[in-house]
Amino acid sequence: MAEMVGRPGPLEMGSTGHKASGWWGMWMMIFTEASLFAYLLFSYAYLGMQSHGGWVPEMPKLQIALPNTVLLLASSLVLHWGESGIKKGRKGRLVAALALTVVMGAVFAGLQGLEWHNKTYGPSADAYASTYYMTTGFHMAHVLGGLLMLSTLLVWAAMGKFDARRHVAVSIGALYWHFVDAVWLAVFATFYVSPYLVSGHG
Repeated sequence: MAEMVGRPGPLEMGSTGHKASGWWGMWMMIFTEASLFAYLLFSYAYLGMQSHGGWVPEMPKLQIALPNTVLLLASSLVLHWGESGIKKGRKGRLVAALALTVVMGAVFAGLQGLEWHNKTYGPSADAYASTYYMTTGFHMAHVLGGLLMLSTLLVWAAMGKFDARRHVAVSIGALYWHFVDAVWLAVFATFYVSPYLVSGHG
């Protein structure tokens, strides 16, 4: 039997870049999660406007929150540096960036836990406390999920699974981490900055 002419080769496993289903799946998840955060922040604003004085039990302390915010935003820059490196085939740069990002994210989580511990009120103290702990706790869950994702990518990167052509998983993980950081900016502005603007305290 004559050999077939033009017989197709084996199918390529996985897709790359913006063709990857995981890329669009991550965007859909981000849209959903962003809507939930928007609902939580709207709830804070609505309850605050309905409150007749004394909405914030104590002015937020920035000694931990402000440097923690800078740390989290810096972690996004480090991760972007690693992602841009792997696009050029620099595997070592990606490993270093992922490792540093995981450390920075873990420090952020630890400092957030310390801040919760130092609060003079608990989650059930009043409406403000409930919205504060719910929103920051929901964000913390996303931070921990991101750390798990980045830790997995770190292991894979150390095993040499990514290169200049195959790195879509890194881009997806970076997209999620940037989203987590962007959400924290909104949370920080709402719970830590706005009370000073409303009250007029310096």
